[in-house]
Amino acid sequence: MKIKVNDIELDYEDHGQGHVLLLLHGLGSTKKDWDAQVPFFSKTHRVIAVDLRGHGDSTKPQDAYGVELMTEDVKQLLDQLNIKKATIVGFSMGGAVAFEMAAQHSEYLENLVIVNSGPDFNNMGKIGEDLLNNRTAFLKTKGLAVLAKEISFNMFPEDHQLDLRNEFEERCKANDYNAYYKSFTTLMAWGLGDEINNIKTRTLVVGSDMDYTPESFKQAYVNRLQNANLVIIKNSRHGVVIDQPEAFNLELQKFLNHE
Repeated sequence: MKIKVNDIELDYEDHGQGHVLLLLHGLGSTKKDWDAQVPFFSKTHRVIAVDLRGHGDSTKPQDAYGVELMTEDVKQLLDQLNIKKATIVGFSMGGAVAFEMAAQHSEYLENLVIVNSGPDFNNMGKIGEDLLNNRTAFLKTKGLAVLAKEISFNMFPEDHQLDLRNEFEERCKANDYNAYYKSFTTLMAWGLGDEINNIKTRTLVVGSDMDYTPESFKQAYVNRLQNANLVIIKNSRHGVVIDQPEAFNLELQKFLNHE
């Protein structure tokens, strides 16, 4: 389905009834990141999975990118659908949008769920600097298709993950080059800074034991949030919602049920 917000169209799916779960995907991917979560949670919740601007079947503007704009898109989506409260679940880049939503529009949030993400992509030290420099150089010299292959292999390197790897690679390389590049560079320029200290929303942070950033990185920002817990899922890399969906779904279900 398509909905107009902020002079663009967002493509989204809407399943089930009840308390709202809004699912926000990672950089260079689509709402298909959530294929294992939508059928599971739509039995008990109203589940909305959306393609962020520049991704999937949503509008791909020439220049209008950034976490703040994507957050305004999400706010307007909720307004258009007359949704007053939602649990926002953000994976990777979607986590940045979820964080920004909690900081700027906390009244919309029932809960906040951050998945293998962080509050300051512009202040991640050497990890962040290397990621920005290496990925932009890689994009310019080798192109998006080669980058998609490398990212997908890093996320799903095991032999038994071949199908997951190939599916993610297809999703990633189908991106519009300009939309991907500007989504990435504006993401790496974004950060909450001290605003994270003001977030009171009940929060679950989900990390993987083999994510790009270590458990200590996530624990450090969890300690700055006012009402947050950290869960680490074993035998998982960055794409935990895809490579360990059962374990992820269980942790999210427990959180939603206040267990």
